[in-house]
Amino acid sequence: MDPSLHERLTAWRRHLHAHPGLTLDEGETAAFVVERLRELGVSEIETGVGGHGVVATLRRAGGNRSVGLRADMDALPIQELDETLPWRSTKPGVMHACGHDGHTAALLGAAALLQADPSWSGIIRLVFQPAEEGAGGARHMIQDGLFRRFPMERIFGWHNWPGLSAGVVGVHDSAVMAAGARFEIAFEGHAGHAALPHLTRDPMLGAGHAIVALQSIVARGLDPMKSGVVSVTIAEAGEAQNQVPRRATLKGTARWLEESVGALIETRMREIAHGIAAAYGLQAEVEFRVGVPVTANHPAERDLAARAAAEVAEVVEHMTPAMTGEDFAWFLKEVPGAFVWIGNGPAEGGRELHHPAYDFNDAILPTASGYLAAVAKRALSEG
Repeated sequence: MDPSLHERLTAWRRHLHAHPGLTLDEGETAAFVVERLRELGVSEIETGVGGHGVVATLRRAGGNRSVGLRADMDALPIQELDETLPWRSTKPGVMHACGHDGHTAALLGAAALLQADPSWSGIIRLVFQPAEEGAGGARHMIQDGLFRRFPMERIFGWHNWPGLSAGVVGVHDSAVMAAGARFEIAFEGHAGHAALPHLTRDPMLGAGHAIVALQSIVARGLDPMKSGVVSVTIAEAGEAQNQVPRRATLKGTARWLEESVGALIETRMREIAHGIAAAYGLQAEVEFRVGVPVTANHPAERDLAARAAAEVAEVVEHMTPAMTGEDFAWFLKEVPGAFVWIGNGPAEGGRELHHPAYDFNDAILPTASGYLAAVAKRALSEG
């Protein structure tokens, strides 16, 4: 990459970091993306796709193949810790703690590289996605006709990965990131004076047993050779210290890498909740809401991605998947594709994802943009 382009991308990335758009509030970011695309000479741009989504199209005569490249744009509701950072967030309680500012800048960089490269022909869709952080942005774009309005045979994406050496591309055989669900279990009892517990039906007792029993799903219900997570992260109950409450609610998240494991977790969760409720004279309500499926690479596209990555960087194959979730998975349900990691460098000092001290490593922008351009060209030229 030309050093001057790297400097521009760095400046754009830092601008995005300083002006983050929270999930579902990415309008300012989308407008910035459109301005930069026009500066690069991209004229075919559609806005408002599935919310604040932007889809730009690059066309070259001589080929009829099509491919999509995706970047996510939204920030997180986190207060930035490093107040000395020159490009720190200017919005209290909002920051790019996951590197979507870098993902967006890298896709703009790929647009610049592809615009200047006469060697390819066909159609390339640049998909700037909103609302990745738990608000269903990928599904909203699909429902708004993403693949109908902007046909593409394949789609590719990436995520920066702290802990992987800067600029190294990690390629997974199949599963990259886990499916995820949010659950809520409510125990309904009978409120009363805490000094007269025999006149109550204590939902706290049920909730306490459930917190422990839910851990048996993975520890004793799941094949040790498979992966799953059940984490209770919120417990809500009570209004007064001398009252047994009427209701106690547990909330948390579950993750898995195989659909059969997700089904097992949900089934056992319901059995445990209702069994405990019956034992203590309570009523149980269980909500289990799947947010994203498993992000799983398609075999041919995984191999294509590895070949493209080798053009611009060191590649590490057969990566172990992570239990984090990624709604790029919904795109992979619609068309073949692949998702890779690009190392962000050491994770020490709070540089891990979703940490208030995280910052994207601008040194990897040439690799990220180069990879996206390379994988697009290969997808257009290879069968």
